[in-house]
Amino acid sequence: MDDMNFLHQSFDGSSVMNFPPIIIVEDDKLLGLSLKKYLEQTLKLNVQLYSSSEDCLMNFAKHHPKESPFCLVTDISLEQGSDGLLLIDILKDKGFEFVSIVMTGFASIETAIAATKKGVFHYLTKPFEIENLKKLVIQALQTKLSTVLPREIVSEGEGVFAAGDRSKATSKLKIDRPTVEDTFEGMIGRSKAMRDVFDRIQKVAKTDSTILIMGPSGTGKELVASAIHKLSSRNLRNRVSVNCGAIPSELLESELFGHVKGAFTGAISNRKGRFELAQNGTIFLDEIGDMPQLLQVKLLRVLQERQIEPVGSSENIDIDVRVIAATHRDLEKAVAEGKFREDLFYRLNVIPIKMPALKERREDIPLLISHFLDRFVSADRSNEISFAPLTMDLLMGYDWPGNVRELENVIERLVILRGGNEILPEDLPAKIFRSNPLATHQYKTLFELPEVGVDLKQILSDIEDSLIMQAMNRTRGNKNQASKLLALNRTTLIEKMKKKNLEL
Repeated sequence: MDDMNFLHQSFDGSSVMNFPPIIIVEDDKLLGLSLKKYLEQTLKLNVQLYSSSEDCLMNFAKHHPKESPFCLVTDISLEQGSDGLLLIDILKDKGFEFVSIVMTGFASIETAIAATKKGVFHYLTKPFEIENLKKLVIQALQTKLSTVLPREIVSEGEGVFAAGDRSKATSKLKIDRPTVEDTFEGMIGRSKAMRDVFDRIQKVAKTDSTILIMGPSGTGKELVASAIHKLSSRNLRNRVSVNCGAIPSELLESELFGHVKGAFTGAISNRKGRFELAQNGTIFLDEIGDMPQLLQVKLLRVLQERQIEPVGSSENIDIDVRVIAATHRDLEKAVAEGKFREDLFYRLNVIPIKMPALKERREDIPLLISHFLDRFVSADRSNEISFAPLTMDLLMGYDWPGNVRELENVIERLVILRGGNEILPEDLPAKIFRSNPLATHQYKTLFELPEVGVDLKQILSDIEDSLIMQAMNRTRGNKNQASKLLALNRTTLIEKMKKKNLEL
């Protein structure tokens, strides 16, 4: 039975709390109670908590010999030498059938391998977000059950989607992979903005003209410089890079032009500068906008005379170097403010290439995501990763101030931390999830009024209970910290917890 049919199964009418239970085995009383209450309140299922393997075997296995839990959540290392993995073996030897999720505060490759060999459904490293456990329990339901899925659980599994719109909740969005036409010398793009960049590179690469690459940080300016050099007649010679903003101003002159022995304290021998090392090749001056003004004068002379003068030397050295500069700054504005020499700007800006921000080429985001997935996921699993449609909407709608570099970092994080093969909206970093206008739409969808109506007071009470429990879990029972997360006075939080019987 496929996922769609499975999720459309109707509940048989019996009480949800009579559904096979979740078993939690956790010796940390506060954490165990918090997990139990949260799962009971959000999933409306029967959750049974035990403090040790022995407690579980004596009070569940002994009294319920024919009632298998659908899910066992257990810590690996329990008090009194109890072993969660051994408990899994014992219960299975007794004929119980269940999906297992293990937790540990001491993650290691060995324990992960041991858990995998025992067929553990998932391996959680503490501390973890309690919402991630809920997602795994829902997935465990889908794995364990083949005929019955309570309607309440279907609603939870849909997360941000309204009841009745299940196609969005269960569909998985495959990412469009870049074609040969979408790639150019290590760069990826199908948008007009990137096509224009590719065309400009091809036109100027064979010339010796000076190039100025402009654009925000993280847009790939160094990739452009590399492509120009690779496609030029100088490609058999060196391409030397120097970040003008990363080297102290007192050392930058020596880095660029070299020095002779005795030129300054510590100059124990002659040293070639980056210009001389790039002889007959290409020099890439990154972050040229951060170059001190004194050096701007000297660089202007080098570009005009095609000669360098090493520090401490009175002799000039002829150079034959193609210059490519790059900056994230607005150099025209810097010129107007007197922070960058106008004559140097025009000397560098012979052929400008403008790199677009990622938000200006949003249609390229799926291609870039696919490219990064291939980089961070093993080849045999790259096709298994999918994105919920709303996840992709949020990624497409985010403004990406860090541009392609930020997107790369986010995809690497998602690959490493994901709880399953489908990337869900709640897996995204908070800055993406919360700052995007689509996130507001998500909450509107979550609380869409069904045709049959709702018990508004109960829904609001349940939401309040859930948020309080999440705050208490996240702060490990610290009411001062929890009250700050909820923007409440501590006394107000305590009163609410007492009234709602939420004391841990």
